[in-house]
Amino acid sequence: MDYQRLLERIEADIAPLVGSGTPAEYIPALATVDPAQFGMAIADLEGNVFGVGDWRVPFSAQSITKVFALALALAEGGDSLWERVGREPSGNPFNSLVQLEYENGIPRNPFINAGALVVTDRLQTLTGDASSELLEFLREESGNPEVGFDAEVAASEQENGDRNAALAHFMASYGNIDNPVPALLDHYFWQCSIEMSCADLARAGRFLARHGLRADGTRLLTRSGAKQINAVMLTCGTYDAAGGVRLPGRPAGQERRRRRHRRGRPRPLHPGGLEPRPGLPGQLGRGRGRPGPLHHPDGPVRLLTRGPHGPRRSQGLTQGVAPRGAWRHAPVRRGTARSGGPGCRPG
Repeated sequence: MDYQRLLERIEADIAPLVGSGTPAEYIPALATVDPAQFGMAIADLEGNVFGVGDWRVPFSAQSITKVFALALALAEGGDSLWERVGREPSGNPFNSLVQLEYENGIPRNPFINAGALVVTDRLQTLTGDASSELLEFLREESGNPEVGFDAEVAASEQENGDRNAALAHFMASYGNIDNPVPALLDHYFWQCSIEMSCADLARAGRFLARHGLRADGTRLLTRSGAKQINAVMLTCGTYDAAGGVRLPGRPAGQERRRRRHRRGRPRPLHPGGLEPRPGLPGQLGRGRGRPGPLHHPDGPVRLLTRGPHGPRRSQGLTQGVAPRGAWRHAPVRRGTARSGGPGCRPG
C-alpha cells in the first residue's frame, strides 16, 4: 500500500474541518495553542515513517501517556494492577468523582483520570520515579532522545489540578493509593506534559502492533497483555463517549463486539493532541488527532479511510495524528458499535 498517498488523501478529505476546533481551556498552557495545526504520521513495523501536515511538530502528549504508563505498570507488576482498577467503560466524564464513592475507590478503567492516577501510583511504587521511567521508555521506543517534559504545561496543570487532587485524596481514603498524594500528582502532571510529535507517537506505539515486543526486540508484554491494552483502549479510551459512534451500515451486534474485544482495536481521545490507535496486531498501530472535530460525533467517522463502498480500515502501520494543542472529546452516548478515538484528555 502507498501509505504516503493514503495520508495525503485523508488530509485532503478533512481539510475543511481543520481549524474548527476549540482548544481546552481548563489548562491555561494549552488554551493558547493554534487549533489550525494538524499532522498525521504512519510508521510501519520496519520503522519507515510517512507523514503529512505538522507531523514533525512536538506537542503535549497529555492523556495519551496513560497508554504507555499502563504498559509499563503491567510489564513491571503484572496483572495484580487489575485488583486496583477496572476494565469497564465508565459512562461518565474523564475527571468525574461520581462512581468512586459507590465503588469503594476503585476506578472503572485506567484511562479516566482516577484510573490513570492509580496506574501512575503503581508505577511509582515499582520504579521509584514514574515520570522519568516513562520518559525514558518513550525516548527509546520513538528513537528520539529529544522527547522531553514541558515545564510550562506541567506547572499549569499543577496550578489547576484541584480535581485530580480530589480524585487522588478520595482514592487514598479507601486505601487505593500507596504513595503520598502530592508526590503522585507531581509525577502525574510531569507525565502528562511530555512533548511528542506525530512521528514520535507512531514509532512509540509499535510495541502493541508487535504483540508486546519493543523496538530493540526484547519483550515488554505478553501477547495477551498487548491484546488487553488494545481491547481496553477500544472499550474505554473515549471515556463517556465509548461506543458512541457507529459506522454506517454496520449494526452493533454481540458477535461483532466479541470479535473486536478478542482482536483489540483501540481508540482513545485527547484534547492535548495525540491519538495513538494501534490497529491490526502483527501489522500496524495507528494514532491520530485534531483540535476541533474530535469533540463532534462525526469527527472519528470522518477520519476513517474511505473506500469505494464506504469506510474501511488501513493495515500495516502505526499512525500518529495530531495538532499541537488540546481539544474536547465528543459527548456521545454509549451503547452503539463503534467508539470514537484513543488520544486521551489532558490529565
